[in-house]
Amino acid sequence: MTHAPLPTARLGAHGPEVGVQGLGCMGMSFGYGPSDARESRATLERALELGVTLYDTADAYGAGDNERFLAPFLAAHRDELVIATKFALSIPPDRPTERVIRNDPPYIRQAVEASLKRLEVDVIDLYYMHRRDVNVPIEETVGVMAELVREGKVKHLGLSEVTAAELRAAHAVHPIAAVQSEWSLFSRDIEAKVVPAAAELGVALVPYSPLGRGFLTGSFARAEELTEGDFRRQQPRFTGENAAANAALLEPVRAVADAHGASLAQIALAWVQQRAAVHGLPVIPIPGTRKPGRVEENVTAAAIRLTEEELGLLDPIAEQVAGGRYADMTFTSAGRE
Repeated sequence: MTHAPLPTARLGAHGPEVGVQGLGCMGMSFGYGPSDARESRATLERALELGVTLYDTADAYGAGDNERFLAPFLAAHRDELVIATKFALSIPPDRPTERVIRNDPPYIRQAVEASLKRLEVDVIDLYYMHRRDVNVPIEETVGVMAELVREGKVKHLGLSEVTAAELRAAHAVHPIAAVQSEWSLFSRDIEAKVVPAAAELGVALVPYSPLGRGFLTGSFARAEELTEGDFRRQQPRFTGENAAANAALLEPVRAVADAHGASLAQIALAWVQQRAAVHGLPVIPIPGTRKPGRVEENVTAAAIRLTEEELGLLDPIAEQVAGGRYADMTFTSAGRE
């Protein structure tokens, strides 16, 4: 199978140039049930062959297991890719299933050293604040992150699930290369304030879950179909009446997919990729997968161009979605805007 070269975009005004589609690596170690390590490693290699150069992880994914899993791949291809990881979701030693949001300076310094060790790298290319602790001024948090840049431990800074005001305050302390937030045909809340602020400041948007955590691909229609331990079983959109209502919303996606001879996933990704032209900023989605064939399918979506008529069919979907992104939205930008 041949593939057109994946175009590139820059993360922020002075950040690295990466393929316009990255790879979310969380599911290789955490969150979506059992995975095959050999197949996941093949997925990483195939993604790089296709021009995917931004690889996304976090210290909270499997309590560091995902960072450890990526280390051999990074060692083999260190100069060919950009590694992004995150801090903020601390795991209490006596409560291993819980996550506590921490943005305080001592914790950040502890977290970065631990991530550097697990990833087996000298410097992290893109270091995100994973979630916002509103009890710590964001200027203080980003101030410490900026010190990490000056010390050579981190190259560029990112923020995840921040409001427009938080982004502006952070960017005034140190340039922010990227903001990561959920953005898909099902989740468009960031378009109201966060996306315009990012465009104004020259910050790239890195959409996570651009495939609606797999729901937009049609791979499952309700949470009960998922394996035990899959955290999507607890998400409001995929349970009960919400799941049935949201499954019906895929019909226009199917119609557009049929017109292009494409999959549902490719149309959902093409829609996200075209947000770059709509909003005037770099958009680098990071769909997650553990299969080489899915990477091939996803990358092809970057070349699909949806017509105005097709966009018109897809645009109303988000406002009809039943259920929130999370049961508790206070930890998202939408919950604080």
